[in-house]
Amino acid sequence: MNTIIELNTLLGFTRQHSAYWREHFTEVAAHINALTELPLIDPEQYWCGSQNPDQWPVLTGPLHDALVFKTGGTTGSGKLSLFTRTEWQTLVRDFGSHLTAQLTPGDRVANLFFVGDLYASFVFVHDALAHVQTPVSEFPFTGDVDNSALADSIAAYRINVLAGVPAQLLKFATWLERQSRTLEGVDTLLYGGESLFGAQLQLLHRVFPNARIASIGYASVDAGLIGISARDCALGEHRMLERHSVLEIIDEATGEVIEECGRNGRLVLTNLTRRLMPVIRYPVGDLACWREPSGTPMRKFALAGRSMHSQRVRVGVLSLDTGHVGDLVQTIGNSDDWQLVIEQEGNKDLLSLRWVPALRTHDILLASSRLRSALIDQYPLIKNLHDDQLLDLQVIAFTNDELTCHPRSGKRQRIVDRRAYGAPCQRQRG
Repeated sequence: MNTIIELNTLLGFTRQHSAYWREHFTEVAAHINALTELPLIDPEQYWCGSQNPDQWPVLTGPLHDALVFKTGGTTGSGKLSLFTRTEWQTLVRDFGSHLTAQLTPGDRVANLFFVGDLYASFVFVHDALAHVQTPVSEFPFTGDVDNSALADSIAAYRINVLAGVPAQLLKFATWLERQSRTLEGVDTLLYGGESLFGAQLQLLHRVFPNARIASIGYASVDAGLIGISARDCALGEHRMLERHSVLEIIDEATGEVIEECGRNGRLVLTNLTRRLMPVIRYPVGDLACWREPSGTPMRKFALAGRSMHSQRVRVGVLSLDTGHVGDLVQTIGNSDDWQLVIEQEGNKDLLSLRWVPALRTHDILLASSRLRSALIDQYPLIKNLHDDQLLDLQVIAFTNDELTCHPRSGKRQRIVDRRAYGAPCQRQRG
């Protein structure tokens, strides 16, 4: 496949059919010779108006043959992400065919991802399993299954593979440990949607002592397929699938395209299979680094946390929109100076909203309390995760000089991700 020919075809199509892309590519030549000749997407501009697909200028056609999902936020506040049915089948086919590497003939897979409210993950995994090139059986429980019922079903039906988001797997593992129960028959845990960290892996190994733990793959409802998981990937590593998407890693401070291994930067995706909602040089919100030299087929990369430019913060199953957070801080605290800090303590995520009160803010403690309550009202999942002892949310007043800045550019970081992504660099067992 000639990527440049594919890109030029895509550019011509988007310019012809989308007002957003015509304006976005105003300074771009009719024919390009390299992906770097194209401007990066500004996510805020890109998603503006996405809640009304009949008027959203990014789209290249009307909404008459599509699957519609929400990305980020709650059902009432998230952005829409659309695929034609053909595009969706291409996505799940490519993802499912490579998921084959993580499964063996006769596997019995519990699908523990979430469904409903336009959420994509359960439907995505269900459809991808239909394209696995080895015979497997699916048990579509969803993420809302009762822990006791799930444990009994795993034993009764000899289910050996659990697939779900880390928060759901950890919640189930915590319940099993409290019941002094282990499930020796589970030999594979496939996780997606968020990373796993050291203490969490230890908990999972205690209750699933024979389980190999691996990523199910790397995809998002906004960007599509980002990376596939192979047996030679350590936790946090994935491989690029060039025929589907082209990845770049770009220095956060300088904008330089990074080619060397081991240097972190913003992960940027160009999807070659989507036409209704094109995704061209789109920052996916994560930091990553290359693990293999340039030119390596299906080049391997490793995740390294959330980008300071990310519009979306993923903490377990919780997805926060930084635009919503900023609006709350401005409305309640009359301030534009704030940042979100993500840390980890054992199995629990620690999320801190650090904000700088305006000089005329008299009752700072009250304002912090109101901010915390407003966040929980906006994202009710925070309370559920807190009750399950998977998340601790703090809202703390800081001074300007106490907020973290990027070590190279000196810019204020909206997101500071201090979770230890590099710690569990173990190979998959088995």
